[in-house]
Amino acid sequence: MTSTRNTFYRPVNKSTEIRLIDLEHCGELFRLFEVNREHLRRWHPWVDDLRSEEAVEKAVDSWQHLFEDKLACHAGIWFKGEFCGMVSFLNVDRVNRWTPLCYWLNEAHQGQGIMTACCRTMIDYGFAGWGFNRIAIECASENTRSRAIAERLGFKFEGMIRGIQWLHDRFVDAAMYGFLRSDYEAQRLAASETVVKPTAETLSKDSNPPDADRWGTVSPWNARLCRNS
Repeated sequence: MTSTRNTFYRPVNKSTEIRLIDLEHCGELFRLFEVNREHLRRWHPWVDDLRSEEAVEKAVDSWQHLFEDKLACHAGIWFKGEFCGMVSFLNVDRVNRWTPLCYWLNEAHQGQGIMTACCRTMIDYGFAGWGFNRIAIECASENTRSRAIAERLGFKFEGMIRGIQWLHDRFVDAAMYGFLRSDYEAQRLAASETVVKPTAETLSKDSNPPDADRWGTVSPWNARLCRNS
């Protein structure tokens, strides 16, 4: 079963891309859930509702309608051609122009910076393409991996919400992080002031000039890569 009614694609880097999840991806997505079920359900109890390929197909069809209505965007992550996770805008508030950002990754792909890079790309897309004023990340207070991603991205810790989520057999607190358009624009400004274009004199001394991607208009995320390389 396939569908081409919606398309969305963003390159993240040479190894990684994100694409809108479509019905043609249901089999891959279900297999990914099966491999990672215990890993995911620790923090994502919703995975228990997706125990068949048919259930995944219904979910993906719903995600497509939500994307059409600009109420959500469920993107798959492909690393070196392998489907390995998701990053999503959920429950978009169109009136107040904000969205939660949610994500999960195949356990075998963790620790390589894949999710942080994909979130950066989605944040660029959210502010530039969806016109958001705010993007939020909410995760269980003990979910240290998700919290670390929010902090690496420059999200500001805004407080703890007590007992907000029922997680299998107990209520847990959630850490709330926020990132405003003004925060994003400040990072872009800082990036533009940090990354300096090479002069003609510099280039003449270098037989292998830098890649064009490293100069000119850059996102704050790419600027950080330039500074750290």
